[in-house]
Amino acid sequence: MRLLIAGGGGFRVPLIYRALASGRFAGLVSELVLYDVAPTRLAAVTAVLRSMPGPGAGLPVRATTSLPDALAGTQMVFAAVRPGGTAGRVADEKVAQDLGLLGQETTGAGGISYALRTIPHMLGLARQMRKHSPEAWLINFTNPAGMVTEALVPVLGSRVIGICDSAGGLVQRAARAAGVALPDGRLDGVGYYGLNHLGWLYRLESGGRDVLPGLLADPRALQSFEEGRLFPQPFLAGLGALPNEYLYYYYRLDDARRAMRAMPVTRGESIHLQQQELYPRLAAAGTDAYRLWEEARRSREEGYLAEARANGEQRDEDDLAGGGYERVALAAMRALSGAGDTQLILNARNSLPAASSAATAEAPAARAAIPGLPADAVVELPCTVTPDGALPLPQAEPGKEQLGLLRRVKEVERLTVLAATEGTRDAALAAFARHPLVDSPDLASELLAGYEHAFPALRKLWGEGSG
Repeated sequence: MRLLIAGGGGFRVPLIYRALASGRFAGLVSELVLYDVAPTRLAAVTAVLRSMPGPGAGLPVRATTSLPDALAGTQMVFAAVRPGGTAGRVADEKVAQDLGLLGQETTGAGGISYALRTIPHMLGLARQMRKHSPEAWLINFTNPAGMVTEALVPVLGSRVIGICDSAGGLVQRAARAAGVALPDGRLDGVGYYGLNHLGWLYRLESGGRDVLPGLLADPRALQSFEEGRLFPQPFLAGLGALPNEYLYYYYRLDDARRAMRAMPVTRGESIHLQQQELYPRLAAAGTDAYRLWEEARRSREEGYLAEARANGEQRDEDDLAGGGYERVALAAMRALSGAGDTQLILNARNSLPAASSAATAEAPAARAAIPGLPADAVVELPCTVTPDGALPLPQAEPGKEQLGLLRRVKEVERLTVLAATEGTRDAALAAFARHPLVDSPDLASELLAGYEHAFPALRKLWGEGSG
């Protein structure tokens, strides 16, 4: 099978290549094609792959800046693109932060900005896939993953699946803390509902017994993993669930803003400076390229969610080792290719398969896998992955406060998708104003003006030119 990575000059591409050469993924791919619009980034990543130690050197790699060429004969596409590069991320964060709001790339105002400029590019990729490789699957890494995936469903239908490693990582860390061994590739005893970067683990079964309440009542066990340390134990016990790490920005917003303002540079600025210096060095490093990349990767992982850690607290060694996104993506690819079904937490449509019944004049209405949210919305939840796609598993209905937050953020996501797909500026304004972390029409106007100044392409999207 030929695998194409759109965004092949991306920093995390070597993680995928490394995983392809090891364990159960070895031999799954016959050729890896890297596509990117930046030849210099392709050259740097290719240098890293060529210098990587171990058996991966046997996997053929081809780099190209031509998308039709990259898509020809491709059965699987991974997409991890960032229009505007890391400089765009800096603007996503800084425009919001300068207005006293949360400056984070996927959550709040920054996430809306990121989606507005990314969705048109991803729609272009999807349409090219329909033309050049209509049977290929798209596994979307591109953030904000839920919004981007929802925007692509009208073009690709069930052949697009969104992935993120934060939800699956939460499940694995909680299981270790609770002393539970999860069966490989099975999530039958796991309850998780939400949207991308906005979800909760609400059930964790072992031997038919839910062990999550015991974990939430154990302060020492909670202190053994990152999500357990992010929130006070009495709060988690009262909530009756473990929030995804990104809910830190909702539940402890003031703490997050203060910590971010106290940092000498934003997270985006730190990564931008690192990559500006690193990529030219990688391209010229020869056999030393992999070592340089690995040092940079570890440094980048150490800084992840630094605003939520105090007193010199470090990330767990398991988290620093990497192996999140690529494991989820390759496990999904393996199941889609017919090598065995698996269960993963994914971004997929919220509709359960229709129950078999006698034929009627009208098809039955789709049932929602997460009750209370639209059945046609893209949500994040456990799915069974087969060669037919990702089949959502039914979940419990979220509690009143959780469901209220999910509905509001889903409304924001859909307004953002509308703005990006139809060029509707009023929808973009409404998305900013309705987001719980903005919640102000006046700030929405200032935000959109700031992002239009940073990204002139947005004004073109509204049909207002670039002047």
